[in-house]
Amino acid sequence: MRPLTHLSDEEELFRSTVAQFAKERLAPHVRQMDQAGVFRKELLSEFFELGLMAVDVPEEFGGQGGSFFQTVLAIEELAKVDPSAAVIIDVQNTLCTSAIQRWGTTDQKRRFLPRLAKDTVASYALSEAGSGSDAFALATRATADGAGFRLSGRKMWITNAAEAGLFLIFATVDPSAGYKGITAFLMERGTPGLSIGKKEDKLGIRASSTCEVILDDCRVPAENLLGEIGKGYKVAIETLNEGRIGIGAQMTGLAQGALDHALAYAKQRKQFGKAIAEFQGVQFELAEMAVDIEAARLLTYNAARRRDSGLPFVKEAAMAKFFAAQIAERCASRAIEVLGGVGFTKEYGVEKLYRDAKIGRIYEGTANMQRVTIAKHLLGK
Repeated sequence: MRPLTHLSDEEELFRSTVAQFAKERLAPHVRQMDQAGVFRKELLSEFFELGLMAVDVPEEFGGQGGSFFQTVLAIEELAKVDPSAAVIIDVQNTLCTSAIQRWGTTDQKRRFLPRLAKDTVASYALSEAGSGSDAFALATRATADGAGFRLSGRKMWITNAAEAGLFLIFATVDPSAGYKGITAFLMERGTPGLSIGKKEDKLGIRASSTCEVILDDCRVPAENLLGEIGKGYKVAIETLNEGRIGIGAQMTGLAQGALDHALAYAKQRKQFGKAIAEFQGVQFELAEMAVDIEAARLLTYNAARRRDSGLPFVKEAAMAKFFAAQIAERCASRAIEVLGGVGFTKEYGVEKLYRDAKIGRIYEGTANMQRVTIAKHLLGK
């Protein structure tokens, strides 16, 4: 039995490769991308070249043939430098390619997974204006049409929508059936009637696109139905459970990035004739940040390794996301205080991390929804 944070040689090589990429290629562009609200296309291409967009996709489909845990490592390392970059690969891996691997037909895997591994960004379209935490209160309608379906509706707050070439879309075939009418579809960009609407101007993770997706009588062939009719709720629930581990990794990485900034500054900033790292008050702040981060990392790694081992992980995933999102906010705030006045400016990275942290308590299940999930497991419900 290995300690949770002990990495195999393969895992350590993978982690260090992603960390080097984040430091050398990603870091120089973070501030500009945040200001522009756009992720650089050449960096997205490099994600594909490094295999980061299909980490656990089997090699026969063009993927890396790695583990879910390696996906978590990649998300964490990228988030230390830019959480916007982390969420791009998070959605691609933990939600989209995962859903196709689990629920897709052999034909769908052969058609879509190689593209998602090579050059196609995927987007997960579940949320709507009237269905956020109540995820299955969908208004988007799928109507049978010969050997296929026609979809109409509006999806809101859809990550990766601006860049996506493939959309995993949830719609209801029968509103009166409630969640049992929800069905999942794979829709390609360029489908007549599909358009990308307003791009949100956000507080944080600004380089990650979040857009409205408009469906106006879009025809989807029957072979693009993912899973069974009326079983889309299972596709959504099971992929989101995995996605929450990814958000836990993103928030853990963000918190570690904030601590790294604080440590570096505390060692070189001098007041009263010595580095502020020598003052006990500052040391206590740094120590508590480190404790929080280690706890978040252990929760996240445990959930990821349970998933890879085929063990139940829903409660653990909810715990990881809930706690890591809390400590990301707390550590980013503390890092700003360690840096003082300069931490409040855009010249230093902690200001951005503070803004980026807020979304962790909101997307892929709010903090309160994680509390509900954890409590249900505790009470045997």
